[in-house]
Amino acid sequence: MTVLGTTAPTTLHLSGDIDVCTTPDLRRRILDALDQSAETLVLDLSEVTFCGAGGLGVLLHAQGRARSRGVTLALAGLTPRMARLLEITELSDRFPILTER
Repeated sequence: MTVLGTTAPTTLHLSGDIDVCTTPDLRRRILDALDQSAETLVLDLSEVTFCGAGGLGVLLHAQGRARSRGVTLALAGLTPRMARLLEITELSDRFPILTER
């Protein structure tokens, strides 16, 4: 996996559905992880089974918070479905995408 910055990234593993019921908790988890991140926060989405519009909103909000703190928010473990969702919503270029080598 590509590592950004000079310190090891903080990784938050997400799983299940990201929908209207789960976005408040997800927002809190990401903001808590940002507090622990020095340079890079990686969201591992390999076990995410669904992401609705609210989930995309959380990702965008988190990205803005990360930038304001000088932290890079990167995505990893994109399933084909998640990659396609980011592509059709034109968000794929808004996040660094980490891939395994």
